[in-house]
Amino acid sequence: MMIPNTAGIAAPTLRLPAGACDSHLHIYDARFPTAVDAAHSLDKATVNEYRQLQKRLGTTRAIIVTPRSYGVDNRVTVDAIEQLGIQNARGVAVLRTDTTDAQIQELDRAGIRGIRFSLYTPTHAAASFDMVEELSHRVEPFGWHLQLHWTADQFVAHEAMLKRLPSRLVIDHMARLPQPAGVNHPAVRIMNALLERGRTWVKLSGPYLDSQLGERGQYLDIDAVPRHWIKIAPERLVWGSDWPHPTEVIKPDDARLLDLMSRWTESEAVIKKIFVTNPAALYGFD
Repeated sequence: MMIPNTAGIAAPTLRLPAGACDSHLHIYDARFPTAVDAAHSLDKATVNEYRQLQKRLGTTRAIIVTPRSYGVDNRVTVDAIEQLGIQNARGVAVLRTDTTDAQIQELDRAGIRGIRFSLYTPTHAAASFDMVEELSHRVEPFGWHLQLHWTADQFVAHEAMLKRLPSRLVIDHMARLPQPAGVNHPAVRIMNALLERGRTWVKLSGPYLDSQLGERGQYLDIDAVPRHWIKIAPERLVWGSDWPHPTEVIKPDDARLLDLMSRWTESEAVIKKIFVTNPAALYGFD
């Protein structure tokens, strides 16, 4: 059976260990109004459709990230956590500095464990760079992290601030290193230093975002990037499907995206860390 917002129907070749987590996905649900006229709002991307993808991939835990189109209205994410069950789901919200402490406490009880700054382009961005540091201090007592979807150049431009932030950091989509620079981009030095401090994590997700070869070229030009992160910090990596792939007009095959992990590492121990142990520690699963 075809699942919306993904290609193919076959199961992945990679067999995931029990308790495997998809650490980056979005839910779009028409029951909740969009806050901006975003081009990335999608149909047939509800919890019901995502459950079908879980069965296909073999994941049981999920991290829902509030999409740009909902602004700072995180009800769609909180509702998705409730539907999937807080024992198997957590969320990452989008906030601004006018969010009250009471609202943060309420979101924490609902299963939110971080806030996302999706600033790689200013279009439809709900927050801004000048909010990052204040919000980092405010959510740190809750043990939340900051999830940063920035360009590699933005990481370089804000290096000093990154070093000051008190909360844990989660770097989206392999740090968005552009090709062909890849691991030779100056942002890699900054990420290496942050990872060495022990409070930064990297998401192995979205290979199509920076690959110049694309799916037809099997994203081969991206391989050096995840292999670098796996080499230096396998204990602080998580994997995400990025379903329903809001940036992609032609949807990729999620099973084939998952199978890229077999190309990036042959270690079953590393696979278990990335899919089970690491997300359990980062997001607070039992």
